[in-house]
Amino acid sequence: MPTDMIFALLSPLTFSVMNALVKATALSIPSSEIAFFRSIIGTIVIYSLMRYRNICFSRQGISALTLRGILGALYMLVYFYAISRLPLMDVSVLVNLAPVFVLILSAVVLKEQLPPRAVYILPLFFTGAVLTVKPFQFSSYSVDALYGVFCALLGAGVSITIRHLSKSHHTFEIIFYFMAATTLLSVPLMWQDFVVPNLAEWLYLISIGLVSLAAQVFMTKAFTHGNVVMVNVVGYSGIVYNALWGFLFWREVPDMLTVTGGMLIIGGCIALSWKKTVKGSIKLPNTST
Repeated sequence: MPTDMIFALLSPLTFSVMNALVKATALSIPSSEIAFFRSIIGTIVIYSLMRYRNICFSRQGISALTLRGILGALYMLVYFYAISRLPLMDVSVLVNLAPVFVLILSAVVLKEQLPPRAVYILPLFFTGAVLTVKPFQFSSYSVDALYGVFCALLGAGVSITIRHLSKSHHTFEIIFYFMAATTLLSVPLMWQDFVVPNLAEWLYLISIGLVSLAAQVFMTKAFTHGNVVMVNVVGYSGIVYNALWGFLFWREVPDMLTVTGGMLIIGGCIALSWKKTVKGSIKLPNTST
C-alpha cells in the first residue's frame, strides 16, 4: 500500500480515537477543561518545535493570526461540548457541513467564484442537515445538534483564515496561535467547574493531546504527498470509525434519518471535492481539530 494512502487511513482513525477519548473523559471532566489540557499540551509542543527549528514569531499579520486563534479556539470548545452531548457519529456528520459555509464565506469575503453547478449540490447539504438535526422533532437533542452546525460554521471560518495566513506565515506559528488562544479562552469557562483529575483522567487528558498531535501529522503528510480527492474521500471513513466507537462503548445506534442525512452530506462533500480538483475552484476544509 502506498505511504500516502497509509497516512490517509491513519488520520481519520486517530482523530476518531481522540473523539472517543474526549467523550469518555467528558463523563467526569467538563469539556472546557478537556480543551484546556489538550491545547496547553499542544502549545508547549509547538513552541518547543519552533525553538528547535529557529522559527520566529512574525511582526506582521498579528490581527489575522489572532482571529485564526480565536476562531480555532471557539471551534474546539464547541466541538468538545458537542461530543459530550451528542452521539459521536452525529457530531462527525454535522461538522462535515463546513464545506457549504466555506462556499458562502469564500464568495462573500474572498470574492471567489463558486464551483460550477454548486447551486445543485447545496440542497444536499441542507437536506442532510435537516435530517440529522431533526428540527421537526424538536427536543434537547435538536438544540445540542445546533452546536454541531455552529461548529461547522466556525470550521469554515478557520479554513478561510488559514488559507490567507499560509501564504506568509509558517504552519507552526499558525497552530501556536490556535493552541494558545484555546488555552486562554478555556480558563474562564472551566474556572467555576474545575475538576481535579484522578490518575486515570490524567492519562486520558495526556492521551488526547498526544493522539491529536499524531492525527495532525498524519493528516498533513497525507495532503502533502497524496491525491487531494482520494485523501478527502478516505477522510470520510472517520464517520464510520466514530459510529463504531459510539456503538462499542456507549451503545449509540444512529437512526435512519441520521444515516440518510450523513450520506447526503458526504455525497455533497465528495462532489465538491471532485469539482475542485477538476475545475480548480474553491478548496474545501478538513473538519478535524
